[in-house]
Amino acid sequence: MELKNNSSCHGNGTSCPGEFQHRSIHQIVVPLLDAVIFIVGVVGHTLVKVILIRRKKQRRNGTNILLLNLSVADLLQLVCMPFNAASIALARWVFGDFVCKAVSFVGVACSSASVFTLAALAVNRYITIVHPSKAYRFQLNWYFGMVVSIIWLPSVALAAPQFVYRRTSVSDSDPVYCFAFLTDISQLVYCVALLLFSFAIPLIIIIIMYSKIYCFLRAKKNSLHAPYLDRYHRKVTLVSVLLVLAFTICWLPSYVLLFTLISSTVYFRGAFSIFAQLLAFSSTVANPILYVFTSKKFRKELRALASPCCCCCCGEQGQDTVKPFHLELQPHVGRKAHGFDTGRQK
Repeated sequence: MELKNNSSCHGNGTSCPGEFQHRSIHQIVVPLLDAVIFIVGVVGHTLVKVILIRRKKQRRNGTNILLLNLSVADLLQLVCMPFNAASIALARWVFGDFVCKAVSFVGVACSSASVFTLAALAVNRYITIVHPSKAYRFQLNWYFGMVVSIIWLPSVALAAPQFVYRRTSVSDSDPVYCFAFLTDISQLVYCVALLLFSFAIPLIIIIIMYSKIYCFLRAKKNSLHAPYLDRYHRKVTLVSVLLVLAFTICWLPSYVLLFTLISSTVYFRGAFSIFAQLLAFSSTVANPILYVFTSKKFRKELRALASPCCCCCCGEQGQDTVKPFHLELQPHVGRKAHGFDTGRQK
């Protein structure tokens, strides 16, 4: 997400106190870290897309569609990283006014779409586990096509001011920066809108959905006294906590930065702005790890993809649904036995 002037922490072409002596370090270390995140993210999401697209024989379910949408949003967000790294390494913006607008627009739109998709995955997981009888009607392609549209429309709307108001700015010392020209009140309104719709509300939805899943599984575990349900409950609890923590850690610093940029507290903007942006970009690496690579079935398909001799194994595993988390239950566990479905697609 483009939250700041790419090279200056003030957004007016001047340097922050203490920034000059650290500039040479930032110009080397930050682009290197950006390159690592970019390579790992592109490789991870490419593998995710290959696995999901290869499932042609399987009816495309809602979870796969959401995971594919998450992967597309994160990949597009990663496209912005080389521009960010280059502007930091060169200490100026060299790509012109249109690219300044486009990169800022794509960054905000894709980060918002990624966050909205995480919330949609949490709702989908809740329906699948807690209301399995209703889950089937929500697995239709047209329904999730509508969900994906609902995800991208507000994302584009939230990013539109970036394309309208972002432009290059020349400072007194000649460097060119990619900067957003907004009045103080306009900046405040825009920051509040981003905080609410791209962070607070999705985070609340994610917490509520996984809390309901936790309570449901705890009640089932206490009433049935089944050891495998106890293991499943612990797995869900651990993964749910990790998802919420990863989401908060990756995105909260960016929104703290948003409000410091329009306030008088400028002391730590130089280093903190870079730290916040690196964390935001690192979410593109955390998402495939937490939402896809934790799936046992996905890991088997990945091994099958790397080993052509195991393609028959991949075909068998492709009948299952990739979940945000996965744990094998006992074969005899079913809806009739325990009042809930494990989420398997037959």
